[in-house]
Amino acid sequence: MIKILRNFEVGLSFWLMIAISVIAVAAASFNGIRTGILLSVFCLLFIIIHLVTNFYRYKKLTELSSDIDKVLHGDEHIDFHKYSEGELAILQNEIWKMTIRLREQEQKLREDKEFLADSLADISHQLRTPLTSMNLIMSLFSRPDTTIEKKSELMHEMNGLLRRVDWLITTLLKMSKLDAGTVKFRKDEVPMEKLLEQACMPVQIPIELREQRLIIKGSGTFKGDIQWTCEAIGNIVKNCMEHTPVGGTITVTGTDNPLYKEIKIKDTGCGIRAEDLPHIFERFYKGNENNKQSFGIGLALARNIVSSQDGTLKACNSPEGGAEFEMRFYNGAV
Repeated sequence: MIKILRNFEVGLSFWLMIAISVIAVAAASFNGIRTGILLSVFCLLFIIIHLVTNFYRYKKLTELSSDIDKVLHGDEHIDFHKYSEGELAILQNEIWKMTIRLREQEQKLREDKEFLADSLADISHQLRTPLTSMNLIMSLFSRPDTTIEKKSELMHEMNGLLRRVDWLITTLLKMSKLDAGTVKFRKDEVPMEKLLEQACMPVQIPIELREQRLIIKGSGTFKGDIQWTCEAIGNIVKNCMEHTPVGGTITVTGTDNPLYKEIKIKDTGCGIRAEDLPHIFERFYKGNENNKQSFGIGLALARNIVSSQDGTLKACNSPEGGAEFEMRFYNGAV
């Protein structure tokens, strides 16, 4: 009880009440000893109640301070509901909100840390394979018994590996921008067919070299970020190309209706295995029968681009055979 008098506010109020009580008792004594004694008893009782009340309140504040310290040190089993009166209840409510927010942030930071560690491990693994091959090629290239024809073949392979590394780094930079939310998507409007032709242009020659057919059908208009949307469509078409046999067909169709813009991409390949279907949009995921040259990030980037524009991207196996990707961009809130 004496410790509470060390508090400046409580000590000041205590001595002011003593002084006022002494003056009041002295003044009341002029009207009779009994009046003075009665008033002194009331004043003493009031001072005691005041001290007990403040002692109880500061005891609760001390407990609350101790609980906050426990929260800051990671204790997740704190019960704030025992602080239920007056201003302590208001303070408790605000601290409870702060505690929930801190726990959410801590969980988010832990998840981000784990995701970053996994991503760095995946990236290092993806880079290690081509870099190892490049080191092997350089060792073969520097050997004196390597023929000119062999050196030309090794240079061609080296260029292919360099292009793969360049594509991987460029794609990862694009994904990091999307993850950081620094990309500002434009709202341009173009004919749907023009969008699809522009998106498929980079893969038309590889498709021809594989003796595959590319069919593009577009109607209506598209409104959104042309460059980023072409990136998403191109990645999906490239994925279909890699899983479509010689003589197969890839069909890209775009339609426009009052509710949404829809783009469907189909191929006549072997389709998506049931165990791979729930994971194909996950970053760095590659199925057991996937192309060994694949990094497993093209489809993940495509979904990231579409979802950042408030769209949806789904994958399924077409009833006619092959894989089918459905991309929708809604005209309003859904």
